[in-house]
Amino acid sequence: MELTMIDGLRRLNRGVALVVGFGLLLCAAFVLTDIIMRQIGTSLGGTEEIAGYTMALATSWGMSFTLVELGHVRIDLLRCRADSFKRALFDVFSMIVMSGVIITIAIKAWPVVERSLVNGSRANTPLETPLAWVQLPWFAGWVWFAVMSCLVTLAALSLLVKRRHDEIESFAGAFAEQESLQ
Repeated sequence: MELTMIDGLRRLNRGVALVVGFGLLLCAAFVLTDIIMRQIGTSLGGTEEIAGYTMALATSWGMSFTLVELGHVRIDLLRCRADSFKRALFDVFSMIVMSGVIITIAIKAWPVVERSLVNGSRANTPLETPLAWVQLPWFAGWVWFAVMSCLVTLAALSLLVKRRHDEIESFAGAFAEQESLQ
């Protein structure tokens, strides 16, 4: 059941990654168009601001894809020398810590969004973008990452309790550099 859920999360997050990637491509096209227009003496304006917003959104939404694809950096100096049970313990511990950090980030992000909503805050730029337009999807990305992290943690804990240690590594482990060298 746990591995089926993880496969579903991977598929779901691949879809999210495709949407985010498409957004990055649109942003790159927008910036490129602005650069070309500057060569002929005009500009669309606001490319720096929009590119910054795009990067913030791509980061918050892209983190969950990176999680389920084992792309987050981990230092596995001790882990790689341990047996499967100890590796599973390291993996579960790292997921618990990651979940705690991401939940904290999501909780701390809400007051930023709330203040922008209450005050009707706008960017102090020529575009005067309503900040809530960017902050709401940014916040949703952090919440999404927190939910994904918690689900992966629960799946890892479940497999740890069931003593299926080797299966944890497939979705909560770390890519061992030694394996890539062999």
